[in-house]
Amino acid sequence: MYTLKKAYLEITNICNLSCSFCPGTKRPTGSLSPDGFSTLAQRIRPHTQYLYLHLMGEPLLHPQLEQILQIAHDLDFRVILTTNGTLLPKRSALLCQSPAVWKVSISLHSFEGNSFSPDSSCYFDHCLAFAQQLSQCGKRCVLRLWNLDGPDSPGSNTQNKAIVDRIAQSFPPPWKTDWQGTTIAPQVYLEWGERFQWPDLSLSQQEEQGFCRGLRDQVGILWDGTVVPCCLDHEGDIPLGNLYHQSLEEILESPRAKALYDGFSQRRAVEPLCRRCGYRQRFSR
Repeated sequence: MYTLKKAYLEITNICNLSCSFCPGTKRPTGSLSPDGFSTLAQRIRPHTQYLYLHLMGEPLLHPQLEQILQIAHDLDFRVILTTNGTLLPKRSALLCQSPAVWKVSISLHSFEGNSFSPDSSCYFDHCLAFAQQLSQCGKRCVLRLWNLDGPDSPGSNTQNKAIVDRIAQSFPPPWKTDWQGTTIAPQVYLEWGERFQWPDLSLSQQEEQGFCRGLRDQVGILWDGTVVPCCLDHEGDIPLGNLYHQSLEEILESPRAKALYDGFSQRRAVEPLCRRCGYRQRFSR
C-alpha cells in the first residue's frame, strides 16, 4: 500500500483569470461530475487523507462544489483549496460551513494578470475578511505571495510591500516567523516564495541530475482521470495511467512510474519534462 502525504484532484481546469505566473493549459476544458469525483476520491482515499481540489483551474468556479465537499466529508478527507480569491464573496459561507474544508490558500499575487491592485480594489478587503472569518471557524487560511523574483528585479516585488501593508491593517503585527513560515494570527499564515519556471517540453533541457518529491509524497489526477506524478504537470505530459480504469497501486507500479521514482532515488531526472522543470532545482540547494 502506497502512503502519500497528499493528492491533487483537479475538479475543473477552467479559470476566470489569466495571471502572468500561471502557464494555463491547452488541454480540453472540463469539470468533474459529483459521481466522477466520488469514484476517483474513493480510489485515492486509502493512500492519503489530504486532498487538494486543484491542479489547474479555479476550484470555486465548480457549479457543484457543495456536493463535492460533502462527498469529501463522507470519505473523511481533509480538503485544501487554492483559489485566486475573486469568488470568495460568493463561496465564503460554503467554505466556512463545510466540515471537509481544512485549509484555504489564497494567491494574493493574482492581481498581476488582472485589473486590481492593493490600494484601489475591494479584492483585498474580501480576501482578508474571509481569512478572519475562516480562522474564527477553526480552519486554516494561508495568504500566498509566491511571486518573488529577486530584490533588484522589476515586476511583482514592487507590489509586495503594498500588499503586506494592507495585510497589516487587518492583522496588526507583531507576527511570528519561524522555519515553517509566518503566523500573522491564530490559524492565519503568510507564505512567501520565489518565482519558478513551470515545466514545459518546449523549454531547453536542464541537467539530468536532481531530485523531486513527485510520487514520493504526492500524486496528481487530472479531471479526466489521468494520473500524473506531481501538481506541476499541467498538460498531462507524463500520463501514468487512468484512475477510472486502474487502481492507484497498479498505476504506481507501472514501468514508467517505477522508472521515474527509481531515477530520482538515484538523483536523476529520467523524464524529459522533469529535466525542464525549474521547481526541481529547489531540491538541489
